[in-house]
Amino acid sequence: MTRGFSAGAPRTVPGVDTDRARARSFGAVAADYARFRPGYPRAAVEWALQPVLGASAPPRLLDVGAGTGKLTAAMLAFGPVTAVEPDGGMLDELRARIPEATAVSGSAEELPAEDSSVDAVLVGQAWHWFDHDRALAEAARVLRPGGVLAVLWNDDDLDIEWVQGYREVLHSLRDEPPAAGSDNVPALPAHPAFAHSRHSRHPNPVRTTADGLVATMGTHSWLLISEPRARERALGALRDYLAGRPETSAGEFELPLVTAVVRTLRK
Repeated sequence: MTRGFSAGAPRTVPGVDTDRARARSFGAVAADYARFRPGYPRAAVEWALQPVLGASAPPRLLDVGAGTGKLTAAMLAFGPVTAVEPDGGMLDELRARIPEATAVSGSAEELPAEDSSVDAVLVGQAWHWFDHDRALAEAARVLRPGGVLAVLWNDDDLDIEWVQGYREVLHSLRDEPPAAGSDNVPALPAHPAFAHSRHSRHPNPVRTTADGLVATMGTHSWLLISEPRARERALGALRDYLAGRPETSAGEFELPLVTAVVRTLRK
């Protein structure tokens, strides 16, 4: 089974200060994030937006917690996108890489949009950083009736033995445990303004190398805020593991990812 976070579940974190530090850690590595983090397959974004597609005018789209624009780039195939991101470094990278989007500073808890002004609010790999109650209320405010709220995230396919192995190597070296996964059906928290959630999963394989995978992991928040020696120990252990696996030691290989989507509609 491909396991991801439960979209409605809280994270397992040691404290608010650590959580805030992790949320603020990405700006310093914005260029690496843009280079190494995976994007989103068209099929996943199309499924997320399906309820608002097909009208005479393209839908008005918000990408919230947009980062460097990984999801923004895929959303532009379906309509104009306003990308909302609180981190200045990430926002600068997004503007440089995706000038077609309207990139603005803002947060999920205080969206820079008028009431009932957008057709879809999408969130890629960022929902777990939000105050869910406030984010749901803001999404309800800015969406028109029938509009979409969808959360997307990329995750490893843990049915693949060597993938599970590299994750175990890294998790064994964490100072704090990762957020607990869930085998339950992913769902957004219940909210009176939204219908019940639906979910889907979409293949998103990525061609990479051992160096590329190490660099990708180096952009994850728990490593970004680690002490330098702990960070190098973890990344060194990952390098050693990949060098010893036939699937990853001979050059370029395919990293099997799955993009999960949870979608709900504004009543």
